Amino acid sequence: MSTIQTIRGPVDAAELGRTYVHEHIFVLTPDVQQNYPDEWGDEEQRIADAVAKLTALSESGVRTIIDPTVVGLGRYIPRIQRVAEQVPDLNIIVATGCYTYKDVPLFFHHRGPALNEALGVEMPDPMVAMFVGDLTEGIAGTGVRAALLKCAIDEPGMTPGVERIMRAVAQAHLITGAPITVHTHPETHQGLAVQRLMAEEGVDPARVVLGHSGDSEDADHLSTLAEAGFWLGMDRFGINLATTFEARADIVVEMCRRGFAERMMLAHDAACYIDWIDPDVLAFLPDWNYLHIEHDVLPYLRAHGVSDEQITTMLVDNPRRYLTGV
Repeated sequence: MSTIQTIRGPVDAAELGRTYVHEHIFVLTPDVQQNYPDEWGDEEQRIADAVAKLTALSESGVRTIIDPTVVGLGRYIPRIQRVAEQVPDLNIIVATGCYTYKDVPLFFHHRGPALNEALGVEMPDPMVAMFVGDLTEGIAGTGVRAALLKCAIDEPGMTPGVERIMRAVAQAHLITGAPITVHTHPETHQGLAVQRLMAEEGVDPARVVLGHSGDSEDADHLSTLAEAGFWLGMDRFGINLATTFEARADIVVEMCRRGFAERMMLAHDAACYIDWIDPDVLAFLPDWNYLHIEHDVLPYLRAHGVSDEQITTMLVDNPRRYLTGV
């Protein structure tokens, strides 16, 4: 079987085991953290906290997590390497790409395609080469290679910036074969916009996860995307502000009943620390942690007719198939 790149190097895909396909370790705003370090606090305490949380996750039986933290989310591989060294039984797979809901980062405003009209020439997008380099050579001299690509589309839809990044991700995929994960906004059916663009770029839907599909209770819409060949990321368990635990679990039950266990994957979209959210608000999300699926979600699914075979399909078989393309 093929190998998959992790933070510690290649791992045989057969050894990935139970996999959560969308978990962060740290989600940060680097320029804020660098200029207001009191917010971050003590680096060693943050590392120790992450090690403790990920050790508990590993002890629950999870062997692998995919961390889609990229540019725009505060990716910093040396810190993740320090954590990984102390959690030897957990594979951490990292991503490359760029995260925005509207515009490209200012760094890209006057590079590549943005200059085409002004210069009257066809300029390649530097994002493509950057993403490909992360996948084939390694990230920032660390020797750690990304194993997948990440982009986003949210309620604003296919803005010019979102489109540019998504096309760069699609082109890097076609060069490298690396799979893609897309943050989507299912309430506004943005998965359909992803479907159109990926078709234009020639990307096989079977290499694309439509993240946060579990935010939707529209089984007909999700069925359309699953039938088209996309993976559905039911990956925000524990985020129950605009929805409920039961709604998140019931849509998985319904999709399994419809025969789509083979198109779904599970996760929490949790983090050891995320500076996007006031810590006081996190008190209202007591289930948003790496152990919620094991402790609460799986028992609920089983009690409502989801079989152990379907659970293994969603947690073991599908992530391996997604990552390998087999």
